[in-house]
Amino acid sequence: MTTALYLEHYLDSLEHLPIELQRNFTLMRDLDARAQGLMKDIDKLADDYLRNMKKELPEKKKEQLAHIQSLFNKAKEYGDDKVQLAIQTYELVDKHIRRLDSDLARFEAEIQDKTLNSNRAQEESNASKKGRKKLKEKEKRKKGTVVSSEDEAKNARKKQKKGMLIKLYNCSLL
Repeated sequence: MTTALYLEHYLDSLEHLPIELQRNFTLMRDLDARAQGLMKDIDKLADDYLRNMKKELPEKKKEQLAHIQSLFNKAKEYGDDKVQLAIQTYELVDKHIRRLDSDLARFEAEIQDKTLNSNRAQEESNASKKGRKKLKEKEKRKKGTVVSSEDEAKNARKKQKKGMLIKLYNCSLL
């Protein structure tokens, strides 16, 4: 996958993330407002209950306590829903982060592979150039035009000997 495709896929997946986050946070704010409203109602009902506790009949007290308890339960449900929504939101963001991390890891691996392949291709190119050079040297050796350093040393010694022999011969002629 190319760089542009990784980026494009990730941006496509991120396109809906702000909308989902905004929706979740709006729902949490709504649940919080409902829970706060219930808590205010509970406070008022509890104050009324405590003020009128001595005046009320036992059955009326039980009804009021049951009503207060049901409001507490409803407020707790709102709080639980809010916690669940927060967990979902966290998991949503975490999922995107993990996907980004894995895409980055794949992208880095792809870049390393391309770099290694490029280096190998360059080395092979250089090796083939050197190989061509060696082939040319071998061909010249076969023809006798290119000689190794040992051959050059032998040839130099032969030339020296020839030169000395020629000098000796010339001296003897004189």
